[in-house]
Amino acid sequence: MIHIHNSLTGEKQLLTPIVPGEVRMYVCGITVYDYLHIGHARMLIVFDVVARYLRWRGYQLTYVRNITDIDDKIIRRAAENGEPIEALTGRFITAMNEDCEQLGVARPDFEPRATAYLPHIIDMVGRLIERGYAYVAANGDVMYAVAKFQGYGQLSGKRLSDLRAGARVGVDEAKRDPLDFVLWKHAKPGEPAWDSPWGRGRPGWHIECSAMSISLLGAHFDIHGGGIDLKFPHHENEIAQSCSATGERFAEIWMHNGFVNVDNEKMSKSLGNFFTVREVLPGLRHPEVVRYFVLSSHYRGPINYSLEQLEQADAALQRIYLALRGLPEAVPAESRYTGQFREAMDDDFNTPEALAVLQTLTREVNSAKDAGDERRAASLGAELRALAHVLGLAGVSAEQWLRQAKGGARAIAQAALAGSPAAALEDAEIERRIEARAAARTAKNWTESDRIRDELAALGVVLEDKPGGATIWRRA
Repeated sequence: MIHIHNSLTGEKQLLTPIVPGEVRMYVCGITVYDYLHIGHARMLIVFDVVARYLRWRGYQLTYVRNITDIDDKIIRRAAENGEPIEALTGRFITAMNEDCEQLGVARPDFEPRATAYLPHIIDMVGRLIERGYAYVAANGDVMYAVAKFQGYGQLSGKRLSDLRAGARVGVDEAKRDPLDFVLWKHAKPGEPAWDSPWGRGRPGWHIECSAMSISLLGAHFDIHGGGIDLKFPHHENEIAQSCSATGERFAEIWMHNGFVNVDNEKMSKSLGNFFTVREVLPGLRHPEVVRYFVLSSHYRGPINYSLEQLEQADAALQRIYLALRGLPEAVPAESRYTGQFREAMDDDFNTPEALAVLQTLTREVNSAKDAGDERRAASLGAELRALAHVLGLAGVSAEQWLRQAKGGARAIAQAALAGSPAAALEDAEIERRIEARAAARTAKNWTESDRIRDELAALGVVLEDKPGGATIWRRA
C-alpha cells in the first residue's frame, strides 16, 4: 500500500484512488520563455519517477503536465527579443522536450497548452461570476473574491488576517480586497488578446491550471503536484477557484518537491548561481548522473547542487554498471530486494532508501560473480536492472556507460584546448591499441604489452584481461 505525504493535511495518507485501480495526476509544468534549469529538472524527474512507480505497481495512470504558453513573463521576453510570442514559446517547447529526452523524462499522457483551453477558462470564469465568487473590477479585469471562500489558506497554513496585514495598500485600487487575484486580464495595447463576455483580454495564470486539470481529469482527481514555490499563492488559488466553480473537493492529495540549493544557497539568477540543464549536461558522463543526484535526496526536502554531489552520483552509477557488465540476459526473479525496494517507494516515494537497496543488490551481484556463480549473478543482475529501470536508471548498456568519458563533451573539449592527446582518443583508436597489445602478448613481448597498457592508463583507459585472453576496457 502506497502512503503519500499530503501537503493539504501535513500527514501521510494511504493512496486510495477515487476510481479503484486508476490514478489521475496533474502536475504544474513549465512556463516556456527560457531554457530548463536544475530546479525544473528536479520537478520533472520527481514526478516522472512517481508516474513510473505508480504504473509499475499496477495502477492505470492518467498523467497530465501542462505548458503555460501565455503570461506576463512570456509577453515581456517576446517583446525584448522582438519576436512573435508563438515563435518564442514554440522554440522553448522544443528545447524543453529535447532536455526532457536527455534526462529520461517521459512525455505525460496529456500536455495541454493554456492557449488551447481558452473556451474552458472563459466558461470557468463565467461560472465563478454567476456563483458570486468573482466580479468585474473597475479597470475591466475579472477578479476572484478571496473572502468568499471559507477554506482559503488551508494548503499553505496562512490566515487571511495575516495576509491582509502584510498586503501593500493602494497597489491596485480596482480590487475590493488586496488579496483578490485576477482571473481574466483586460487587453492592453500591443498584448495578445481573445474575445470574452467581459471584453478582449487573456487569462490569469492561476485559472489556467484549474481549467486544464478539470477538463482532462474531472472536478475531483487523485494527485496534484508541483514545486514547493507554487504552494502559495498558485496552488492555494487553484483550490479556491476550482472548489468554488464546481462544488467538488478538487485534488485529493497535494505533493510538493523541495527547492534546489547551490552550495547551500537557494538557486537564483540574482545570486549568479543559476544553472540550466544545457549548461550542466555537457560536463557529465551521462544525463543519468543528474537523475541519480536528484533521487539521492527525498523529494520533499531541499537538495544541494554541487560538483561533489554530482561526483558521488557518478561513482554510484559506475558501481551499478560495473556490476551489470558482462552479465547475460536473464528473467528477473523477485527476491527480498524487490520487496525492500517496494517498501521504500511505498513510503512516500523514498528514493534514497530505494537507491540504497540498489547498491546492496549491486554488492550481491559482485559477490556472486566473485564466487563464480554465473546463474545467481545473472538473476540478481536482471533484478537490479529491472528495479533501476523503475527509477529511470540503467537505461544504457554497461559497455556504453563505461566507455563514455567522465566529464563528457566539456572535458574532452577542454583537453583538446590544452593539447592533450586524450581528446583525440576515440573508441576505434583504443580498440586498435588493444589489438596491438594482444599481438604483443601473443609474441610474448611483455615490454611492449606493458607499455601499451601504461599508455592507455595514463589516458584514462582501464584494461581488464579476462580468462581465455579477451580484454575489455572502460574509461576511468
